Amino acid sequence: MSSGTGTKRKNDENLVPVVTKKVRGKAAGATQTAPQSSAAAALVDAVLANPVAYPVPASEDAVRQSLLGLASYARALEQQVATLSGAASQVSVASSGGQVMAPAKSQEELASTAERIRRAAQSGIKQQMKWRPSCKTGSAKWTYDGICPHPEVFGVLMGLGGPPTFKMKKFPVEEFEKLIGPCRGSARYATLYITGNDVNVRWYDTGEFKFSGTYGKMQY
Repeated sequence: MSSGTGTKRKNDENLVPVVTKKVRGKAAGATQTAPQSSAAAALVDAVLANPVAYPVPASEDAVRQSLLGLASYARALEQQVATLSGAASQVSVASSGGQVMAPAKSQEELASTAERIRRAAQSGIKQQMKWRPSCKTGSAKWTYDGICPHPEVFGVLMGLGGPPTFKMKKFPVEEFEKLIGPCRGSARYATLYITGNDVNVRWYDTGEFKFSGTYGKMQY
């Protein structure tokens, strides 16, 4: 057996497979990836945890299968968000602040959803912390855009004690990292940190949010 074949099999074995399900009933015969697909979620986690060295399979069929599974997974999530957004638009708006009130969730559900969003945000911020010349002065910029259809989940995520009542708020870096988790990047000769005094947090009634700030070498 050639060394090339050995490498191909080794890479294919490291790939996290994406499993699709047949939908029964009216949509019988159609194939889709369920939003809660553990295989697709595991693949996403594996790639984000090791974006530089994640092993890419040598087999085109394996790559194509993974891409198809991820595409189906993403489309299913888009449809889920659209459904939630449509439901939110039909509920009453609080007379005080115009806040859309979505169906109540239990504290466990709120905490569980907030934790998933927190992990995704922390990973997304860390991926952007790559070396740039502006890192020398701690002025490189980063931005993270996310989706959180339920305002109370965002309140749990940001430690607000309820749904957000602001459009934009500055969080001290230390407080932000207590909520989202430490955000560090590594360069050849330095560790990169979130710099400045604050992180900008924006909330939109559509369920979208944005974190932004600067990063670079620690400034003394």
